[in-house]
Amino acid sequence: MLKQERVDYILHRLEALYPETPVPLDHFDAYSLLVAVLLSAQCTDERVNQITPALWELADNPYDMAKVPVEKIREVIRPCGLSPQKSKAIKKLSEILVNEYHGQVPENMAALETLPGVGHKTASVVMAQAFGHPAFPVDTHIHRLAQRWGLTSGKNVAQTEKDLKRVFPREKWNKLHLQIIFYGREYCSARGCDGTVCEICTTCYPARKHPKKTRKA
Repeated sequence: MLKQERVDYILHRLEALYPETPVPLDHFDAYSLLVAVLLSAQCTDERVNQITPALWELADNPYDMAKVPVEKIREVIRPCGLSPQKSKAIKKLSEILVNEYHGQVPENMAALETLPGVGHKTASVVMAQAFGHPAFPVDTHIHRLAQRWGLTSGKNVAQTEKDLKRVFPREKWNKLHLQIIFYGREYCSARGCDGTVCEICTTCYPARKHPKKTRKA
């Protein structure tokens, strides 16, 4: 398959498998999504969804969260891991939203990336899923699948993001990044497929005999 043939096939197959793409992290507005994505770093979405209801009972908006002691936040989110850093980030970003943005999450990538605990990927998720702006958040899972499918040879997620944005239509980005995540979890996981097992890998590279080694993100 030529690259464009792989791109067209992947788009068609993922749309058939995942016509609906609900955001895996439970949320009710831009702020709750921002906090949930922050919590999901090195933690499963399932675990985050188990923990956030108790966090929202403490505070479900930046005005109230800014008043909650860091220790209380940390106590609730401890099962997510990295709780010392995450609790401080949640407290501080809430204060910044109140003091600088009238309690609203900024609809701006550069502004989001200045918030504590918010990297490019987190900002991209919020821009895409809370505000509907075209973005292509790339995590380690998407990085791995993009290499298995011959869509990038990027050494890091930043390069992979550029390569995926180049080959896929802009209007598909927001849905597609979730479709790839869903497919990776179900069929092309780190241990479940090595580039020679799942349907998309074997269709894109039917002659591949050896596992596809992926560059770490």
